[in-house]
Amino acid sequence: MWNDLAAVHAASFINPPPWSAKDLQSAAEGAGSFLLRDGAGFLIGRAIAGEAELLTLATHPDARRQGTGSRLVAAFLIRAAQDADIAFLEVAADNMPAIRLYSTHGFAQVARRPRYYGATDALVMRCPL
Repeated sequence: MWNDLAAVHAASFINPPPWSAKDLQSAAEGAGSFLLRDGAGFLIGRAIAGEAELLTLATHPDARRQGTGSRLVAAFLIRAAQDADIAFLEVAADNMPAIRLYSTHGFAQVARRPRYYGATDALVMRCPL
């Protein structure tokens, strides 16, 4: 399973770099972590100490624009609300499709991390649960 998810992640990301199967498994099995899957997409989140973090979301490029990412973010918010009052995520500042997706689900930019992904800034986004 982890190799399949790593293949989807690798097809989805260049910057930031994709995660390995070991990285994905470690993130999904950490304290408070959870894995959500939907077709050719998946999301790893974590909810601990009243805060939730969307760690990664990947949808295979061939399956994009079919609602997978939106369903996964909606499921993340429902799952996260069981253990947290607020959710956070980081996204590359030049990833406009992802920023629009997160904004649609109530996330708003609260900070910017210059050159967080090498030459690319990261936006920190927050959503009340």
